[in-house]
Amino acid sequence: MTVVRLTPSEARRVALAAQGFHAARPAAAGHRHLAATIDRLGLHQIDSVNVLVRAHYLPAFSRLGAYDKTLLDRRAWGPKRDRRLFEYWAHECSLLPLALHPLLRWRMARADRGQAGYTGMRVFAGERRAEAMALLARLRDEGPLSASDIQTGRAGWWEWSEPKRMLEWLFYAGHVTTATRRRSFERVYDLAERVIPPDVFSLPDVPEAEAHRELVDLSARALGIATAAELRDYFRLDASDAALAITRLVEEGSLLPAEVPGWPAAYLHRDAQCPRRVQARALLAPFDPLVWERARTERLFGFRYRIEIYTPAAKRQYGYYVLPFLFGEALVGRVDLKADRAGSRLVVHAVHWEKGVAEGAREALGMELGALAGWLELERDSTDRDLSQ
Repeated sequence: MTVVRLTPSEARRVALAAQGFHAARPAAAGHRHLAATIDRLGLHQIDSVNVLVRAHYLPAFSRLGAYDKTLLDRRAWGPKRDRRLFEYWAHECSLLPLALHPLLRWRMARADRGQAGYTGMRVFAGERRAEAMALLARLRDEGPLSASDIQTGRAGWWEWSEPKRMLEWLFYAGHVTTATRRRSFERVYDLAERVIPPDVFSLPDVPEAEAHRELVDLSARALGIATAAELRDYFRLDASDAALAITRLVEEGSLLPAEVPGWPAAYLHRDAQCPRRVQARALLAPFDPLVWERARTERLFGFRYRIEIYTPAAKRQYGYYVLPFLFGEALVGRVDLKADRAGSRLVVHAVHWEKGVAEGAREALGMELGALAGWLELERDSTDRDLSQ
């Protein structure tokens, strides 16, 4: 079997191109550009932290520049005629193209049988199923509800109430999905068949093995080049399921075995591109698929990245909400950012540069911070001194 041999720099350019960083940003990003970005990535991970902007908005900004966030809102939570996305567990909870709904029903079925999902939810697949089904009947009769609409007590920040746990099991098992999000970003649940457009909901279920094959193929397209562990991590597949899918894709010629010095065994997608150079400029969310797998980030860029949100302040090395800065083909720095909405300022707490930062990187970061501030309708609160640390 032919093995493709790539240098580390070629592998890096393949990965950047697969993620859309090889292309120039459009002069004015619209529906078409956003749709292409979502299809390329396969998902936008959701996270509750809102110190800068909610994480699912950032990947499109990193690739397209300023775009209208309401375009994404309408695709995710707008009227049914505008819906192009749905929420489900993929790489953590994510916004996904509707076309992936049939490809993830096997996971919903496993959750319905108590074979997937958090341990604390699985009880509702068995001995407490009647309670969950009663709540589902209430949703059917009363319409969309949130956990706060039905819970009787007040749960702590890290603790789910009983209604919340039931709703999350119903969500994982595919009985309900997100109808909308409130201003607080609280999820409002409704029956899946009332939210997912009929032409998608009525599609037949995809058998597990075929769904795994298609999901791994999507992962490989989005990553360009990846190890088996990275291919399965994209949609959080079991190792055995992913291994069978990879074998099939290699036999079909969709995946090509690849060797890169310093890498474990890897696979190159047959449609992957390797541009001669990449001239990117982007701040990356901690949950951006280019950097969310930290070992891969270190292997691709020689850049050790950890998010320190849950690290005590005194022990943080770089800051609370730190975004890597991509310049050209390298991750050259880290920026600790906060949106001071009351003061209408984009606060730059700190900038940390890697050794030997490339010429022009500081100016490029200044431009990117200006673009970010403008997109968020904030004033940039930083000076040239802030960028020279």
